[in-house]
Amino acid sequence: MISLQSYHTFSLPSGCESLIVIEDPKELVQLNYDQAFFLLGEGSNTIFLEDYAGVVIKLATSGVNIEARDDHYLIRAAAGENWHQLVLTLLEQGIGGLENLALIPGTVGAAPVQNIGAYGVEVSQYITAVTGFDITQGHFTTLSNTECQFGYRDSVFKHRLKDKFIITEVTFALPICWQPKLSYGPLQNLSGAATAKDVCDAVIAIRNSKLPDPCKLANAGSFFKNPIVDKAFAVQLQSMFPDMPVFKVDENSVKLAAGWLIDKAGLKGCQCGTIRVYEQQALVLVHEGGSSGADLKQLVSHIQKTVWQKFAVKLEHEVRLIAKQGECQLQSVECNENI
Repeated sequence: MISLQSYHTFSLPSGCESLIVIEDPKELVQLNYDQAFFLLGEGSNTIFLEDYAGVVIKLATSGVNIEARDDHYLIRAAAGENWHQLVLTLLEQGIGGLENLALIPGTVGAAPVQNIGAYGVEVSQYITAVTGFDITQGHFTTLSNTECQFGYRDSVFKHRLKDKFIITEVTFALPICWQPKLSYGPLQNLSGAATAKDVCDAVIAIRNSKLPDPCKLANAGSFFKNPIVDKAFAVQLQSMFPDMPVFKVDENSVKLAAGWLIDKAGLKGCQCGTIRVYEQQALVLVHEGGSSGADLKQLVSHIQKTVWQKFAVKLEHEVRLIAKQGECQLQSVECNENI
């Protein structure tokens, strides 16, 4: 059994039967996909709850190509590239657009799967194509933005193409005539004259003030999704909790802040084993070391139940949780029975 504890930033004790590191996409053609497998990037949005009964395929491909077009830059980045490093590399070249997504952990290949987003920007706004190996067809193919079926922290790669498509390259179109996006949260304090680097620096400072360094304190970043609820229901909640932050999604729905809900439910610092709700940001769970997947599941269940009982809002985890037979979803029975 190969240890996976150092391959995911939450660092739970876990292992797998085999680990294959891919540095050239062509190697994907030779693999046996009849056996159970899991695709792994940097393990920053993945937690192995226990030993995984299959093969872990780790993408370690590299390369970034930049091409200037009439009104935009066309960026092709290998799936194994570090996401934050890509943001910095582009800024060094004077190319903005992704700065609101700075310091999000993980790889370029993981970005479209999760449709990563922060501070008013989602990566799907800039993705034009995703290239990868189609396991069913046995060849490489490219999907358009529309074919990726992006949604809030969602994409076709989490549904119809899950375990059937291995992303090898992501193509972005970033505007030459850049404009800052400052409508979300603390970024509103920046002036309209802010440069892309100014925005990036502000985002990094904000994230560092809220999120612990996984190299010092094990974590997987934002653990829960911000729930999207009916607008009328949100109005009812705000009548009871006037300080509750609400963000418009469309005419009929709004997004709530999961961290605020967890905090107001009195769960900051709540602990199971050595896993706890982070005191500086309730959206984050941290692991001091020595705990198990069972401890994590118990804490997650308690958080979900408590938030449901106080707000009648269901929390879903954003982090991918991997059990013995593969990915699993945790949702307390009490929530499901009442919805």
